[in-house]
Amino acid sequence: NLVLNVYSETILEPEVVKKLALAMRDTSIGAAMGQLAASNRHDTWLTRLIDMEYWLACNEERAAQARFGAVMCCCGPCAMYRRTALSSVLDQYETQMFRGKRSDFGEDRHLTILMLKAGFRTEYVPDAIAATVVPARIRPYLRQQLRWARSTFRDTFLALGLLPSLDRFLTLDVLGQNIGPLLLAIAVLAGIAQFAQTWTIPFWTVYMLAVMTITRCAVAAARARQFRFLGFSLHTLINI
Repeated sequence: NLVLNVYSETILEPEVVKKLALAMRDTSIGAAMGQLAASNRHDTWLTRLIDMEYWLACNEERAAQARFGAVMCCCGPCAMYRRTALSSVLDQYETQMFRGKRSDFGEDRHLTILMLKAGFRTEYVPDAIAATVVPARIRPYLRQQLRWARSTFRDTFLALGLLPSLDRFLTLDVLGQNIGPLLLAIAVLAGIAQFAQTWTIPFWTVYMLAVMTITRCAVAAARARQFRFLGFSLHTLINI
């Protein structure tokens, strides 16, 4: 009755399948995902940052979304689907199009949106931990992030009709995921323009970005009880 999706490079901790299956005893749940970690976390400074990024994405974003009834992306490395729910959306999934062209990226987010549109809930199971290989160099990582960003923007359009039926928090969350990068880009470009025109450093822009970054990392360090999350501040430079 259940289908487990696991990437070939993913390593599951003991009883992951059992924990996901127990979460899906509720027949209203069409899909559930576990918590992700980087199996090669100690390889480079970047893999350490990505491991923290995964922790935040799972235990802040996905956990909050699950609290309001709908994880917006059950990530591919470790996700379980109800077979009847999967069968009901499989034709749409296999023939997905965007702007008249076949779409072959962001398959996990797209499948999750189809599940939600079909009326199923999606869940996050924090103690079902799976470790997957992440990019160890910046160029492959940026290519991956660009592909994921395209998926986020594309599936936001597909989910617009779905949002009114979900909790208002989820609407704000989806809008934030799409508008946030745009606002960051505008802030950076405005700062560069100010420097080019006046030869003055945009201290307020730098100050606000620094305060937001430090606040987020401090909260994460306190919640996880791990000081390493203070080092996640470096990830803001990659976002920029």
